[in-house]
Amino acid sequence: MSMFEDTSYRWRETYLVLFRSGNRPTLTAVDQVLSALDEHYALTNLKADESGLCESFTLLSPEDFAALDGCYTGGPEVLEEGVALAEEMTATARDTGERICEEEIRQYDGRFEVLHFERLAEKSQEDDAAEDMLDPGALLLVLGALARLTDGVAVDPQAGTILSDVG
Repeated sequence: MSMFEDTSYRWRETYLVLFRSGNRPTLTAVDQVLSALDEHYALTNLKADESGLCESFTLLSPEDFAALDGCYTGGPEVLEEGVALAEEMTATARDTGERICEEEIRQYDGRFEVLHFERLAEKSQEDDAAEDMLDPGALLLVLGALARLTDGVAVDPQAGTILSDVG
C-alpha cells in the first residue's frame, strides 16, 4: 500500500537518489541498512524483483511524524531525465557558485524516488494552533544511507541541488 492511500498522511515532497543501475542494491541490503538507522523506524511493503533487487519500500517514523515511500526506476528514462536535471542544476550552480558533478549525473541510469509524507496530527480541542510537527530527520538519514549504499547522490529536484551532507 502506498502512503497516498493512507488518509492520515499527506505527501510533502519527492527526493531522488541517483546511481548507476549496476549498483542497485538487493532488498536484503536495503532492509539491513535502513533498519540499522533507528530502532523506532518500521519498514513495511518491502518488494524485490525476481533477482532479489529492491523495487520498493515504505519506512514509517512515528517520532518524526513522517513516512517515506521509496521506489526504483531504471533505464533510458532515468538517463534522459538525468541530462535535463544536470542542465538545470548547472545553471543553478553557476548562480550560487556551487560545483556539481554534472558528467556523473548524466551517467546515472538508476534512481530511487523517495516520497516524503507527513503524518497529520489529530487536533485537540485545547490546541487550535496548527503546529508543524514534521521532522526531516528520517528523510535525511534515509537519503544519506541510500546514496552511500548505491555509491550515488541524493538530489532535491525541486531546488535543483545535491544534498551532499545528508545522513
